[in-house]
Amino acid sequence: MKEEKIITPANGYFMLFIFFVLFFGGIVTMIFTKNFLLIALIIIAIFIAKGFIMVQPNNSRVLLLFGEYVGTINKNGFYWVNPLFTQKKISLRASNFDSERLKVNDKLGNPIMISTILVWRVKDTYKAAFDVDNYENFVRVQTDAAVRKLASMYPYDNFADEGHTEDITLRSSVNEVSEALEKEIDERLSIAGIEVLEARIGYLAYAQEIANAMLKRQQATAIVAARHKIVEGAVSMVEMALEELGKKNIVELDEERKAAMVSNLMVILCGDKEASPVLNTGTLNH
Repeated sequence: MKEEKIITPANGYFMLFIFFVLFFGGIVTMIFTKNFLLIALIIIAIFIAKGFIMVQPNNSRVLLLFGEYVGTINKNGFYWVNPLFTQKKISLRASNFDSERLKVNDKLGNPIMISTILVWRVKDTYKAAFDVDNYENFVRVQTDAAVRKLASMYPYDNFADEGHTEDITLRSSVNEVSEALEKEIDERLSIAGIEVLEARIGYLAYAQEIANAMLKRQQATAIVAARHKIVEGAVSMVEMALEELGKKNIVELDEERKAAMVSNLMVILCGDKEASPVLNTGTLNH
């Protein structure tokens, strides 16, 4: 396998001067001398003119001579090359690719919609021109394949109630998933001489057929987690109240009254609505 070869062709301005000398000199001389054999100078000048090329910044020209790779010009400027060379223009600028939203299954088998945003550029013009048929289409196809593989490696989210407690998920582990995606795409595109500058998930959601069910599930999980915190805090507050009452000897409570106090406090602290106070005008027992 050949590698990219950078070449610097002849200065275009010098050859442009020769072109003017041959072309206009041949015309003027032919007019005054009536020697039509000088038309050969004009034909040579026209042949020379076919060799002028202009390379803009962050662009390149891949040169071929009868099917054989000659080299690549990647420095901007005005040049002259052999007019028999075949030229192929390849951009070296960074390009964005926003993939379509793909419907795939995550690690747990849940259908999700996912897309990626890729920033890439050509690093090796030889590979981009000759190792793949169409390097731009190659980028699109391989990116979609990498996204499908990535989605099957991680779950969309953690579900502790089913025992799925993955450290990395598509929804919460943005940095880790982006690094894995970038590595996967870079390995696939290296054959085409493509350098991956950045790869990240652009869109992520459950598929439409399960989106409502999963939304309810996430809401239920959030409610359970909140309730857990509320109960944990309420228990700590009741414990602190009983401890402070015992230290300061404000009132002496037996086990039955402690149980009633704990029950009332737990209802007040854990209830969704504010408690309605009830005034006891009798004794503690009535």
